Amino acid sequence: MTRFKLWAAALSCSMALPVYAAERIDRSALPIAEPKHPPIKELDARRAKAPPRFETKAPAGAPNVVIVLLDDFGFGQASPFGGAIEMPTLDRLAQNGLRYNQFHVAALCSPTRAALLTGRNHHSNNTGSVQDIATAFPGNTGVRPSAIAPLAEILRLNGYSTAAFGKWHLMPLWETSVSGPFDRWPTYSGFEKFYGFLGGETNQWAPTLYDGVTRIEPPRDPNYHFTTDMTDQAVAWVRQQQSLTPDRPFFVYFAPGATHAPHHVPREWADKYKGRFDGGWDRYQEETLARQKRLGVVPETTLLAPKPEAIPAWDALTADEKKVYSRQMEVYAGFGEHTDREIGRFVRTLEELGSMENTLFIYVVGDNGASPEGSMAGAVNEMNSLFNGVPEPLDQRLKHLDDWGGPDTFPHYAVGWANAGNTPFNYGKQVASKSGGNQNPMVIHWPKGIKAKGEFRTQFHHVIDIAPTVLEVAGLPQPKAVNGTPQRPMEGVSLAYTFADPAAKSRHRTQYFEITGNRGIYHDGWFAGTVHRAPWEPKPRTTLENDRWELYHLPQDFSQAEDLASANPAKLKELQALFMKEAVKYNVLPIDDRTIERLDPVQAGRPDLMAGRTSLTVYPGGIGMPENVFINVKNRSHTINADLDIPEGGANGVILAQGGRFAGWSLYLKDGHPVFTYNWLGMERYSISAPEKLPAGKATLRYEFAYDGGGRGKGGLGTLYVGGRKVGEGRIEKTVPNLFSADETANVGVDEETPVTDDYKENDNRFTGHIAKVTIETAKP
Repeated sequence: MTRFKLWAAALSCSMALPVYAAERIDRSALPIAEPKHPPIKELDARRAKAPPRFETKAPAGAPNVVIVLLDDFGFGQASPFGGAIEMPTLDRLAQNGLRYNQFHVAALCSPTRAALLTGRNHHSNNTGSVQDIATAFPGNTGVRPSAIAPLAEILRLNGYSTAAFGKWHLMPLWETSVSGPFDRWPTYSGFEKFYGFLGGETNQWAPTLYDGVTRIEPPRDPNYHFTTDMTDQAVAWVRQQQSLTPDRPFFVYFAPGATHAPHHVPREWADKYKGRFDGGWDRYQEETLARQKRLGVVPETTLLAPKPEAIPAWDALTADEKKVYSRQMEVYAGFGEHTDREIGRFVRTLEELGSMENTLFIYVVGDNGASPEGSMAGAVNEMNSLFNGVPEPLDQRLKHLDDWGGPDTFPHYAVGWANAGNTPFNYGKQVASKSGGNQNPMVIHWPKGIKAKGEFRTQFHHVIDIAPTVLEVAGLPQPKAVNGTPQRPMEGVSLAYTFADPAAKSRHRTQYFEITGNRGIYHDGWFAGTVHRAPWEPKPRTTLENDRWELYHLPQDFSQAEDLASANPAKLKELQALFMKEAVKYNVLPIDDRTIERLDPVQAGRPDLMAGRTSLTVYPGGIGMPENVFINVKNRSHTINADLDIPEGGANGVILAQGGRFAGWSLYLKDGHPVFTYNWLGMERYSISAPEKLPAGKATLRYEFAYDGGGRGKGGLGTLYVGGRKVGEGRIEKTVPNLFSADETANVGVDEETPVTDDYKENDNRFTGHIAKVTIETAKP
């Protein structure tokens, strides 16, 4: 019996899955080899017979595949899992499919996405943390090995059409420029179509967008929102794909930036939740747990996991604090429902096309738990607290209460809401050692292959199990070689066996977890873990060797509420030893518990496109340069020298800008006058201007910044020169120490995305003269 027939026979044991006819095609090495034909010896084509055309096709009847992945969404937030955020699309899919309540992720964005799209653990993908803090060690380099072909590439080489929409966040930072290499961009990772953004987050009102590898401007629509835009793109793509090739299955990866900060949503969606969270996060947890028990999401015996001591009781807050915090959650909830409604538009499109019946639709409700990265108080501008360690005063947040979630804010909610959003668990994103960080809801809907409707599945599974599941239901083997490179076996196990058997014993028996020192290990119902550092804590609690480990028996303690470490030290020791064994096996070691420090490529030890350079010359057309491929002007003296040609009548507009509304700087002409503006985290702006206009003709405009020194984020003296003559001077009292923006870029001749200053308009600030070149020179840090 052939290997494929053996596979088909085994598959037939699962009553829920179709059995595909045996093929004579060898799919173990991709691309599929073209058959060899004997040479043709007939002279006249009219008497010769052409060989059959070779075409790669998916197995007959193979389903379409859609994977939806929400961002920063908690276990206790979506209504089908007991939360208060109304999610009708998720609910409808759950009522006609399966809900998984013990599905696990890697507790952080990039790691979960790498594992999801490859079927291998995140350290096997060299994605031990987010790409932004990659290091030089195996397991953390940020560079996916060639021995790990993405699921999209496997499906594409087996005859699927493939497309990705939304967030990527799987590229080494030094590969994000026009210089490439493009090997780990979406369209070189198996996706024939990509429309979205490359980093960890984006401004939903003014995103940094790519179509394939091409930087594009978002539509100029006053009602623009990225989630709606990406859904429009997904709808248009799948309609055309099904129109032209209805017999070819498709794979769509639908990954909104929602509900990651910034929490941006049209006001009417937030206002729908007005007053619903006035009871606070403590009451929210109690009410959510009651709903979860009523729905069967958690066992009746489930307790609330203890709230971290740092989170204040709601009743201890002032009236103004409660007002701000309630609005934060209203905006977040509206953002969540708005996202689910957009996913619903895509689902309706599949139904209208008649494609939904044979679509394996996997809706993963979060790449990690709800995010406690917004600080204890939340933030109008996430860049302040999370990336630059600058707390916002309460009056700053009160001032923006009416426009929270709008274009003039870049907001995140308070830690208390994140912890409550992970009910019945505690902690959240980054904390891989707790279910609040690593356990998320999932719904699978496939009418043709799953007969059960509205049922729960309680087997332990992990995000690395998705890729093997897709291949099994598609009738495809895991390839042994892809594009000439031998492949590592997938480390996940298919969960298709659960489709028809709710009582089936879990086949995923062991799983490690680790994110920047927070680590845990699961084995046959037992879980041991340690919180090395909570996201709101400035430094680890102790050394890695001295971490305090906890122990839980999940069949009796679903929420990790009762620590058994003291009662069962032998089991704890056994699991700690197992963690070390898995850590060695999957390149988890050495563990690096630094976070913000690793944003600096020099400290982290990863490649840097600007490594060792103190000078960069840029030219017109140089747009969309992410912070990680542009020369670093932070925490050091520097100069900007622009060679210009001013037309008769003068010029206006941006010469060079970096960042935007929420932090950055810009050198520009306003009514012909040279101006430099430094935007300190959207809270303070410092401007230096010249009293005279630049005359027509060639001109040299120079800006010098003399840094005070004495640490990071200090001030300095800024000076403007025209033709070597000083024309303006002023103090810049504070500078950004770590990061201007997670998504905005540096641009020559224009300030794209959002404007650094109100001196010029958004989408209308191009330089009206001619720029020959601009040179930035920096002192050594």
